[in-house]
Order: sequence, then C-alpha cells, then structure tokens
Amino acid sequence: MTAEIATWLGAIHVAIVLTLPILLVGIVNRTKSLWAGRKGPGLLQSGWDLLRLLRKRPVYSAVATPLFRAGAWVVLGSAILAALIAPVLGTFAPLQFNHDFIVFAYTLGLARLFLMLSAMDVGSAFEGMGAAREASFSAFVEPALFLLIGSASIATGHTSFAGLIGHLHSAPAFPVLVIPAVAVLFILLQAEASRVPVDDPLTHLELTMIHEVMILDHSGPELAAMQFAGALKLTTYAGLIAALLNPFDPVIAPLAATVTTLAIMALVAVAVGFVESLSARLRMRLVPRYLLLASIGGGLCLAAVASTWNS
Repeated sequence: MTAEIATWLGAIHVAIVLTLPILLVGIVNRTKSLWAGRKGPGLLQSGWDLLRLLRKRPVYSAVATPLFRAGAWVVLGSAILAALIAPVLGTFAPLQFNHDFIVFAYTLGLARLFLMLSAMDVGSAFEGMGAAREASFSAFVEPALFLLIGSASIATGHTSFAGLIGHLHSAPAFPVLVIPAVAVLFILLQAEASRVPVDDPLTHLELTMIHEVMILDHSGPELAAMQFAGALKLTTYAGLIAALLNPFDPVIAPLAATVTTLAIMALVAVAVGFVESLSARLRMRLVPRYLLLASIGGGLCLAAVASTWNS
C-alpha cells in the first residue's frame, strides 16, 4: 500500500467516523417513524440536537467530583479510539497493528468503566442501579466478541483486526460462519449502543433504564459527548458488519469498497429500526439470555472453522 492510498483511506475512514453516527441514528429514527405511519424527524435531527446541547451550560450535582466531569470525555475519547481501530472499510484501519483487537475490546471496556464510575459519583440510587445492570450485562459481551475474533483469526491466519475481519469473506469457512458472525455483531451492536431489545433509549422510567439512567445527571456538552459516543458505537459495529460482508478490497478498489460499505451500514441502520419497530425491550431477567445468544453464535463460528480445518 502506498502512502498516498493510505492517506486517502485514512481520510475516508475519519470522515465516516465523524459523520455517519448522526446519519445512522437519523435512518434508525426515520425507519421507526415510517413503520408507525409518521413522517418523523429529519435524518440530521440528532446532529442539530447535539449542537443545541453544546450551547448549553452543564449543571453538576453538589456531590460530584472531577471524576464525573471527566467521565463523558473519556467515554467519547474511547469510542473514537475504538472506531479508528475498527476496520470499517474492510482490510484497512487508520490504527492497525498485531493483536489490535485486544486494544479495541478493552478500549470499549474503559469507556464502560468510566460510564459506570461517573454514574455512581453523583450519589444517585437510580444511577447506581443502572451501573450495576451495565456491569452484569457487559460480562456477556466480551466473550462473544473474542469467540468471533478467535474464529476469524484461525480462519484467516491474520493477527490484526483489519486483516482477520477484512479477509474473512475469502476464507473457506465463510459460507458457513457468515450468518452466525453477522448475528453476533448485530447483538453486540444492540448491547453496546443501548438499543432495543437490550435497552430502550427513549424510555423515561428509571426503574427500567440501563444506559439512560446512568446519564441522567449529565447535561450540556457532556450529555452531547455521551450521546455522540453511543451513536459512534452503533456506527462502529455497523462498520464491522459491513467489513465482514464487503467483497471489495479498499486498497485495490477504494471507490467500490467505500460505496459498498456505506450501503451496508445504511441497511444495518434500517434493520435496527425494523427490530425496534417490531419488538419491545426485553424484561430485565431475559437480557442476559439474549446476550448469551451472541456467545452461542461465536461458538458456532468456532465450530464452523474447526470443521472446515478438519475436512
């Protein structure tokens, strides 16, 4: 890969990371509105909402410490770092090195940790309840991710995130494992981005909230950072699904790879809107069972790769 191509692909990747979160949230909301027979908000409405929050002055709890004020920016920074490691375009990522998927997983874990710490820092029983739920449910996320990554690494022989995800479609086991792999990433998207059926971003009942109850005390620019970070996680996992399905190598055919990636990510947002239109948030005791399906899907991917190797 020449330096010029790497520069162009890096610029495209950064542009996707900065602009697609707003657009994908708009597609999800518009899909839900059309399904309900309403016109709904514009595709860029979430962007205008973020600008409105940036102009507001934050309000802090009397017991909040600097940890609370830093929490939102650590969450946002971690989401951006994870998005730069994720191979949205397929075989390319701006930050790419051996075993970078470990940094990806634990960067998201760092964001989750600071989200829970900032929630508990304000001394609210409701936010502490949400942090406890987040801690218990996130225990089901990482095993599924590492099972999928391990399967892809065995199938492709690559050790970087971009290599193992971007080249998985050319592996012999791909026809068998593509469906469970996409299912795993879609469930992880719902968990990380706090979407239905794992969580409901539109609920107003504290007793049923998970993510939303943890950001009740955030306001102004810090609330905007939290909301953009959530949209960025949705974009990141939609990009991973696109990288898994995109047959074009961005180094060889950058235009075709970029257009295909954007189209698949838009379809993922439509699928998220369909799911949220046709189902409600699960009962709290059923969420771990739903997340366990992702680990089962990861196990199926590993079994598919093993069967291909044995044959």
